[in-house]
Amino acid sequence: MRLKGKIAVVTGSGAGIGKSIAEEFAKEGARVAAVSRRAANGRPVVDGITKKGGEAVFIRADIAVEADVDRMVERTLETYGRIDVLVNNAGVNFVKPFEQTEPADWDRVVNTDLRGTYLCSRRVIPEMLKNGAGSIVNIATVHTLACLPGAAPYDAAKWGMVGLSKSMAVEYADRHIRVNVLSPGLIDTQIWNDLKRAAPDLDQCLDYWKANIPMGRVGRPAEIAKAAVFLASDDASYITGSNLLVDGGMTSQLISKQPFVSDAVNGGEH
Repeated sequence: MRLKGKIAVVTGSGAGIGKSIAEEFAKEGARVAAVSRRAANGRPVVDGITKKGGEAVFIRADIAVEADVDRMVERTLETYGRIDVLVNNAGVNFVKPFEQTEPADWDRVVNTDLRGTYLCSRRVIPEMLKNGAGSIVNIATVHTLACLPGAAPYDAAKWGMVGLSKSMAVEYADRHIRVNVLSPGLIDTQIWNDLKRAAPDLDQCLDYWKANIPMGRVGRPAEIAKAAVFLASDDASYITGSNLLVDGGMTSQLISKQPFVSDAVNGGEH
């Protein structure tokens, strides 16, 4: 068990990637504070963990609200006494043409994705300093390497998350707090379901994304969770300030896979 005895706070744990991270952390021996804005989502996750012999507590909190973050940390400390790992996973995706993006859209996405990461980290780091060590894993996106049209607030927030993470990593490295980013590609979560529903033609949508992912499939939340376990664990003891891409090769591909087989091209000049 790579996280045996660790106390981990996982935000946005009511569904998708956060749910899988909470479950995988518990499976690896961590005691988990599973944080979600909605009890209807978060409590069943904790119930599922405890039924399988793991240890977890549900905490309702909106990580964009400072008072909620304070209560989240206080409740975790009351229950478990310390915090060893923080996973900033809670986030809001967004797709809308830039000229139609309202200030309220910007605030909603940036306040959750970036401000929430700042608030949670700012509140948890002093507790990690008391312990003499800690690990923070910030869940971002492949949008931190390349962008898509219509996602300006989301891209800005996630790129900001990388900058924030690297700054914290450098500042706290000599005090044994590691800070890393985990950037998933397209994963089978609510976001993927939303994309499919929004597509005028489902078959074309599936073909398009298959062409953009060299592995030819959408990732599974559990695959992101296992990567998060690695970054949180002592197996990653010399890794800080990094951005781990878990994307089926998506960001390594220059353009979409061509819908034909090309003849060989041998040594043409340019």
